[in-house]
Amino acid sequence: MNSSGLPPFLADMFAPILELARTGGPVVVLLGALSVITLALALAKLIQFHAAGTGRHVNARKVLRVWISGERETAMQHVGGERSVLGDVLVHLVRGASNGRGTEAQLREDIERVCLNKLAHLRSFLRPLDMIAQTAPLIGLFGTVLGMIQAFQSMQGAGANVDPSVLAGGIWVALLTTAVGLAVAIPTSVFVGWCDGRIEREQQAMEDLVTAFFTGKPTEAAPVGVVDLASHGRRHAH
Repeated sequence: MNSSGLPPFLADMFAPILELARTGGPVVVLLGALSVITLALALAKLIQFHAAGTGRHVNARKVLRVWISGERETAMQHVGGERSVLGDVLVHLVRGASNGRGTEAQLREDIERVCLNKLAHLRSFLRPLDMIAQTAPLIGLFGTVLGMIQAFQSMQGAGANVDPSVLAGGIWVALLTTAVGLAVAIPTSVFVGWCDGRIEREQQAMEDLVTAFFTGKPTEAAPVGVVDLASHGRRHAH
């Protein structure tokens, strides 16, 4: 154990991080906290996607083909056999069509509600991640501006006895916060884009599934009035 109270291997591991925080000051500490929050939210998103079954479309499409072929009893026996977003949508469609309650228009309205709720759930946690990706560079730039102000104040106080090495040291410390801000923002932005891509693929799969269910044949795009998911904002849910 050392003065920090950590085992030697942990102290060696965290020493560069602590030194970076001491050098960069409160702004780097804030950006470090944002990076921890980002990591936690990203892990939560990965767990959520896995639990929801995003990307698992094979079983739902097989059951849909069985339903369209007219073997509805067989389809009802196998629907919901695999946990997935698309499978849950198909379960609602099959059950709604099988119990015969309500009109086709009502079923379409209900399945649109189900799809929108599914998409809203998949978009959860993306808004804070997007905010971190946008604000981290600005926070880093703010730290750089503060550092430059301090560096030039020191230069002014030194008068004619300005040491260029001291000024250069102040400037690189100021630029450090911008570098840390970008280091937080870039991977966060990439991850948000990856999540958006997966959600868009799920949305397209839902539209194709719903259209095929009502028309009785697969199609690449949902006609107007079946389920207009694209018109509902691709806004991130809180």
